[in-house]
Amino acid sequence: MAAIRGHANSIISALPLEIGPPRTGFGGPQPTLVFSRSTDPKRGKLPLHLDVNPTDRDQDAELERLLAAGARRVDIGQTGTETWHVLADPEGNVFCLLRRRVDAVGSDPNTR
Repeated sequence: MAAIRGHANSIISALPLEIGPPRTGFGGPQPTLVFSRSTDPKRGKLPLHLDVNPTDRDQDAELERLLAAGARRVDIGQTGTETWHVLADPEGNVFCLLRRRVDAVGSDPNTR
């Protein structure tokens, strides 16, 4: 998702790009995401929905960072009581920002 303006140029220049736990790689024990360049035009709504879980900051700090980077809030009928935020990147691709629910890689869960 070339979603966040501050990272879009570095992501595009690095394609193909694999994102996942360090040192596991494609076919490892944990899933990874691979982003590849496509020349196909976008036709309608993106058929993939990503949920973002910050691991190095809380949800409010990540929301502010994403909004400052070009994301915008999207209303899809939320009630206002959800624990997540629905956002769209500058290209209109919708994604959700969830509360932190995974530990950062290398963190000690005993120090929480």
